[in-house]
Amino acid sequence: MQRAAQRVMVWSVGAALAGISGGAAASAFQLMEQNASGLGNAYTGQSASAQDASTIFFNPAGMTKLPGKNAVGAINAIKPSAEFTNTGSTLAPLQPSLGGNGGDAGDWALVPNTYFSWQLTPQLFVGFGLNAPYGLKTEYDPSWVGRFHAIESEVKTINVNPSVAYRISDTLSIGAGINWQRADATLSNAVNYSAAAFGAGGAGLLAAIGGPGVEGVGTVKGHDDTWGYNFGVMFDLSPSTRIGAAYRSAMNYTIKGDATFTNRPALLAGGIPDGPVTADVKLPATASISVFHRLNPKWDVLADLSWTGWDSIQTLNIVRTSGALLTTTPLNWSDTWRVGVGANYHHDGAWTFRFGVAYDESPVPDVDRTPRIPDQDRTWLAVGAQFRMSKQLAIDVGYAHLFFTEASVNLCNAAQAASNPRACAGKNNLVGSYDDNKVDIISAQVRYAF
Repeated sequence: MQRAAQRVMVWSVGAALAGISGGAAASAFQLMEQNASGLGNAYTGQSASAQDASTIFFNPAGMTKLPGKNAVGAINAIKPSAEFTNTGSTLAPLQPSLGGNGGDAGDWALVPNTYFSWQLTPQLFVGFGLNAPYGLKTEYDPSWVGRFHAIESEVKTINVNPSVAYRISDTLSIGAGINWQRADATLSNAVNYSAAAFGAGGAGLLAAIGGPGVEGVGTVKGHDDTWGYNFGVMFDLSPSTRIGAAYRSAMNYTIKGDATFTNRPALLAGGIPDGPVTADVKLPATASISVFHRLNPKWDVLADLSWTGWDSIQTLNIVRTSGALLTTTPLNWSDTWRVGVGANYHHDGAWTFRFGVAYDESPVPDVDRTPRIPDQDRTWLAVGAQFRMSKQLAIDVGYAHLFFTEASVNLCNAAQAASNPRACAGKNNLVGSYDDNKVDIISAQVRYAF
């Protein structure tokens, strides 16, 4: 059993290092899936539960609840579904084809994570976490109605998180960690070469490149790495009740990469060249406060309140290294709150069953929703189970279904095109809705205590 557990953990490390992308399940493209043991509670109470070494991500102070050496390896399979329904989109300038609805932009994604904690002294604990705090993948049919706004959008992260915790007293513990994080991004959309030619040289240049209906695909790929920190505190109000609070810092990126264009007419190569680009992105800070209470030997209850500072993302500007603006996308995101409650039922010495419900706000305003992230408020319903095979070895599994409210889209309407013509140049007024967005999550985890 020990060798099997170790093989699962090694596989999780390798998968994470490979940069597997995730389908976002928390607000925007945040990933709550940092273990499988918390999924059954809809990740409620994670800053206070300290049930295994994954507390390194949620609240490093929780390591003081884990004697000896502990290891966790988890894999989370996430299936988002995002299907657009066109309800009145216009043709893009000088393009004869409107296009279809684009199919389901979501697909299965795997998010692995691994954690190790080690008690050095009765008071001092150290740990290491490897995870992916953010991830996104949406991809539409290349000829769809919204192709000039988005075709493929992908964000992949990997986060390395060494941590330390100290037990100040029998009731108070603190913990902190540093985070090295890498992000890789890919964004593509159709480019309206006919509109660009007409704007640059009128009817003469338009005719020279072949007239209306000429389009291609522009793709931006880039990456960067940065540093951040996290810390937490845990306080035992009584032997059966504890409170945890945790904070993770914002992560400041300057994504560097290249822009490339397919099917570009030779006459436009000087005005729309391939070349290096940059984009400044500040991923948000997060904070949470959680309560864990043991009602009796059979039942635990959990609750928490979390905040994410998504107002750090207002506009996505992609800039050529010459200083020229390539694209601009207004986002105008706002901070969000997440609230949840959960329960554990200890059936016997081997089995524990978990339940949870949570409500998670979206940072995306209706007026600026893009098909890259057709996000909206969601409700989590989750169940899970743990089977303890021995004092050392435990297996956790969980399942959650996320229900979304309807998400409307009305991009590059007359008012937006007038106020920000650069953002809407060559694009159509995309009008429609996502009526049945949803996410399904299945997770499994191996925990081993040495």
